[in-house]
Amino acid sequence: MEKQKCPEIRFSQFKEAWFETTLGDVVDIVGGGTPDTNVPEFWNGEIDWYSPTEIGNSVYANGSVKTITKLGLKNSSAKILPAKRTVLFSSRAGIGDMAILNKDAATNQGFQSFIANNIDVYFLYSMGFKIKKFALSKASGSTFLEISRNQLAQMEFLAPSIDSDEQKHIGQFFQHLDQSIALHEKKLAQTQNFKKAMLEKMFPKQGSKRPEIRLKGFSGDWEKKKLENEVEFFSGLTYSPNDITDKNGTLVLRSSNVHDNQIVTENNVYVDNEAINVQNVEVGDIIVVVRNGSRNLIGKHAVINEKMENTVIGAFMTGVKASNPYFINALFDTNLFDVAVSRNLGATINQITTGMFKEMEFSFPNEDEQIAIGQFFQKIDETCLLLKQQLQTLKNLKQAFLEKMFV
Repeated sequence: MEKQKCPEIRFSQFKEAWFETTLGDVVDIVGGGTPDTNVPEFWNGEIDWYSPTEIGNSVYANGSVKTITKLGLKNSSAKILPAKRTVLFSSRAGIGDMAILNKDAATNQGFQSFIANNIDVYFLYSMGFKIKKFALSKASGSTFLEISRNQLAQMEFLAPSIDSDEQKHIGQFFQHLDQSIALHEKKLAQTQNFKKAMLEKMFPKQGSKRPEIRLKGFSGDWEKKKLENEVEFFSGLTYSPNDITDKNGTLVLRSSNVHDNQIVTENNVYVDNEAINVQNVEVGDIIVVVRNGSRNLIGKHAVINEKMENTVIGAFMTGVKASNPYFINALFDTNLFDVAVSRNLGATINQITTGMFKEMEFSFPNEDEQIAIGQFFQKIDETCLLLKQQLQTLKNLKQAFLEKMFV
């Protein structure tokens, strides 16, 4: 059967069939190198030099890497790659990680980078998912997986003619999508950082009776109290494998249902309704992971924000009821709570008991200030959730178009 020559979705003005080519026909593939560390003039110069761990999956290397090492101008062992025309391609660790260079740079030997000649650079970057799939299928090595320049050069693919402008249109389309994704990622990071900073300043530090920042209209000392004096606790369900049933049963929330301080209904477990001997969760309840194989998950928590019929928590969770749940939830987001959890964890068993939970001491303001602080952080959490949803929608949209706009 003849190979399909056109993508499922394309811009209406383009009708010509796509042509077959190879990666080696449209790009120069350039490997990296590490200059001799014993020659000082090779280092601390003006040339950016990247390793695969500094790139990740970023559109632009410049400004997106974790660290940048500088090479000296006299260095000759690492080839200088031109900006705007080069797509970095990790050919070793993290095979398939890519980035477009925004400024001239060099790489270490973990790269086989593509200098675009007869192909639009953003079209090339956008079809990276196909290059990565090919690279993973061909990579080999006894110590670590690697794909060579010659192997990459042989990759066959279909593309529109460089003279038709279709490559440019497709590249610009995905460039705009990537810019929207990057913008949402930036907004989300800024909001998360703002929340972290405000948590540090809106709860009194250890030994202090007042926070650094107060909402307008509030003053006076906070009072130190045991947690049991401010909230009520309820236990989770202990069940056996024989109790597990289908979706017609009762949903049991476990640690896997708590992600980024939100309830997620994936990887669910349901048990027979007859096995239920604990209370159903209610709106405003806070569920907390109190026992887990991973110490890092102890203390992970989320608020039940909407009614959940036939839903309980598992035995390795604790439920918390409070008159001001969003204040308590914000308190559980602070480093003060993390320290209290770490202090109470057992040496061999990763758990905090209800008794330990009750004895934890924190500072509390009056009820009105609790309500105000809870509402403040609730709005931040809602903003974060909205940005995450929008970001995921954009990523899903991009993935769908990638699958339909390339052959």
